[in-house]
Amino acid sequence: MFTKLVDVEDYRILAQKRLPKMVFDYLEGGADDETGLKHNHEIFERYRLMPRRLVDVSKRVLATTLLARPSAMPIAIAPTGLNGIFWPHGDIVLARSAAKAAIPFILSTPSSDSIEEVARHSDGDRWFQLYVVQRELAANLKQRAKDNGYSTLVLTTDVAVNGNRERDLRNKFGVPVQFTPRTILDGMMHPRWSLSFIRNGIPQLANFATANATSVDAQAAVMSRQMDASFDWQALRELRDAWSGTLIVKGLLRTEDAQRCQSLGVDGIVLSNHGGRQLDGAAAPIEALEATRSATHLPILIDSGFRRGEQIIKALCLGASAVLLGRTTLYGLAARGGAGVDEVLCIIRAELDRTLALIGCQSVSTLTQDYLLGSSLRNEASNDHHDSIAPSACRERTARMSH
Repeated sequence: MFTKLVDVEDYRILAQKRLPKMVFDYLEGGADDETGLKHNHEIFERYRLMPRRLVDVSKRVLATTLLARPSAMPIAIAPTGLNGIFWPHGDIVLARSAAKAAIPFILSTPSSDSIEEVARHSDGDRWFQLYVVQRELAANLKQRAKDNGYSTLVLTTDVAVNGNRERDLRNKFGVPVQFTPRTILDGMMHPRWSLSFIRNGIPQLANFATANATSVDAQAAVMSRQMDASFDWQALRELRDAWSGTLIVKGLLRTEDAQRCQSLGVDGIVLSNHGGRQLDGAAAPIEALEATRSATHLPILIDSGFRRGEQIIKALCLGASAVLLGRTTLYGLAARGGAGVDEVLCIIRAELDRTLALIGCQSVSTLTQDYLLGSSLRNEASNDHHDSIAPSACRERTARMSH
């Protein structure tokens, strides 16, 4: 029996079938009870679209300018760690797909392919996400990114300590992978993944296993999110002074933090709750978007929970400049490698284009809150309180997979 892969959920299901439970749990899991993970998905229902009619939408424009650089769509591939455990050379695969789609790719500090390897094998707009584990090591990583043509530095700030990821704790997931009778049996039940794993070797954190930086302690610290908890606003000021390229601060939810980043000369921010993987009770980033947009003129990127083009459109209406896709593209990677990532990006593009047409909007650059019902209703409620299937182009690239 065959099935078409027509949306991101189809790729998620296929990824779950291909990966051992321990690996899929690492991809899918959140912190504590995973209520934040669930909230990230459900929050989009608060906002309903209000289409305009009798508008000429025979041509739609998805292209945008993101941090003074062109992007074919208002999306980027988010930084995610240890992608080699989902597919061999997963970071290079993702970077190449991003380049083909003409969107930015963000390489994570705990990547399976090094800064240098990704630069050698992809020619798109590359950004580097920086975890500050040790100040000296962070300076080394920053310099390597600069030397290898990464245009943008993305400082992640929401990992002062590791989130309580109970799936990983129960599975004893870590680097190096611990082989137990249970994990071996699970691997035997997923032969395609296991054969690839045996053929390509155990993935490691490549940025800490090169001639430029070799540190077993740093690898362990990154995997357990043992970051430099003393990194503060003064340290950010020093990083801004030291990095001449574009600087983005990721992990914000409060407007005053966004304003302070602006005052320090940061070029953009990412509203994020780390995909529900750090603080289970944190607000969903989209809940902070309107207030942040009103409080700052910085470009605002956003992540956490986005699976559909329509959801991305809602964020753009609320003032986001672009959306970072994490698990969404990883599902494609884990299911079908580079072909899967290409297909997922094609699906997202088709959903963006179709949503623009159906709401009567010609371009992503002209989206405003006027296209949303939920935003105005929520504002009215707040005031009262104070007063008292993928298109044919994609279909050709969507494979029929055998169960």
